[in-house]
Amino acid sequence: MSYGLQVLWKVLLVVLQILLLLHFSQGQENVSGPRKRVSKWKGVMLALTHVGEYNETLWPVIYETRDEEDVECTSSLDPEAVDKCSSDDSWFGSWLRWCPTSLSLLREAEKAVLSNLKGSYRGHYVNVGCAIDKTESHIWTVSFNEESDNVPLVLLHGFGSGVGLWCLNFDSLSASRPVYAIDIIGFGRSSRPTFTKDPLEAEREFITSIELWRQKLALEQFILVGHSFGGFLAASYAIKHPERIRHLILADPWGFPERPLDVAERYKFPFWVKAVGAILQPFNPLFVVRTAGPWGPKLLQKARPDLIRKFSGMVKDAEEVIPSYLYHCNAQNPSGESAFHTLMAGFGWAKYPMIQRMDSLRKGMPMTLIYGSRSWVDRDPGFQIKYMRNDSYVNVQVIPGAGHHVYADKAEIFNNLINNIGKHVDDGTLPALAPDLPTENTEENQDDVGMSFSKIINVRNDNLRDETTVQVDMNVSAEELD
Repeated sequence: MSYGLQVLWKVLLVVLQILLLLHFSQGQENVSGPRKRVSKWKGVMLALTHVGEYNETLWPVIYETRDEEDVECTSSLDPEAVDKCSSDDSWFGSWLRWCPTSLSLLREAEKAVLSNLKGSYRGHYVNVGCAIDKTESHIWTVSFNEESDNVPLVLLHGFGSGVGLWCLNFDSLSASRPVYAIDIIGFGRSSRPTFTKDPLEAEREFITSIELWRQKLALEQFILVGHSFGGFLAASYAIKHPERIRHLILADPWGFPERPLDVAERYKFPFWVKAVGAILQPFNPLFVVRTAGPWGPKLLQKARPDLIRKFSGMVKDAEEVIPSYLYHCNAQNPSGESAFHTLMAGFGWAKYPMIQRMDSLRKGMPMTLIYGSRSWVDRDPGFQIKYMRNDSYVNVQVIPGAGHHVYADKAEIFNNLINNIGKHVDDGTLPALAPDLPTENTEENQDDVGMSFSKIINVRNDNLRDETTVQVDMNVSAEELD
């Protein structure tokens, strides 16, 4: 490899490491020294995005009842019927039309992941009509144990993911009930329509697509589980369609806390960090994966070995299979990714935070929030919701040693929690509540690199406003970011 290509490789690797730390949002191992600096550095980087003014009180527009309009809807085949390398239609996208990806390659990558399951499943497309634009969309769905009469379980994955990453959970969760997992529209093998650029309307489009999917499958009521961005959408869906939800389960949900008001004042950013933040601002979160072209899978493999380790105990050849699956999920037309970019106010926050809407969730709807003790996600909103909804069942579980991908980090514990909830739903009862605060690994929870945002930066409801300005050390090497 020439010296110029070596330099380009290093640059791409470092940038990808930065972005994946931010956007795959994974808590790191509990180690001291440089990793703790990375945690604070990551938290600060998440706050760099400049967010224009908007009215946070407008969120009820998402749930308003509207008269159905007769929209001309163009029929279409499912996405895999027209299989080609996805790329941007712009001249820049055409220049980069070297990405070795297609829906057939994504299908094969998913098959390699799910081939490790013990049980059988059915994969199929569900036509949801013109949920987003004027062309029919199709949602990729995998179904397990559909013959069971117990209350079904529906799984919504997180940002940049797909149904394949539930592979550590499917066998256990489907042992006693039907399980349906979807690739959220705009992600994975589902259709990738053009979302509106208005954040309120884009969120409404996501929710509408989920409801149309439910109608096509004739699911009357179910247990809804959402991880990260999927947790945000699950909560929003439950507000709009509470009659469908028997129990709402949010696993390390994204988009709940309010965005801090004074991050820039409390942190002194190096000039180069501000410059990088300004340059990256217009881009979709995972643009580097697509820009890397043929190097994409190897870059993912090098940048996020922790993601591979989570699945290595079950997935054969995980070091090749998992990066390949993630790459093909994210190297195509970034439809859902663009919509997520529209919804976010800096990667760590939503423009319209879910915490502001929890009083609109139907009284009495049982909900469980599951957090990883090492995750970057702020779990304070979970306890706030518990106190806000003191007339409803709200259980907050913090799993010691788990990061943001709590369903994979501690899969057995996670599965047991979900199965216990399912058993109680079937019996018409409620599980026992967890203690208000985690009692195990207290020192770890406070000091490890997965500390919550409220302990990294000043949030609106904290008590740190009198602290002095923090000088941020950005001198972190690529090796420390691994």
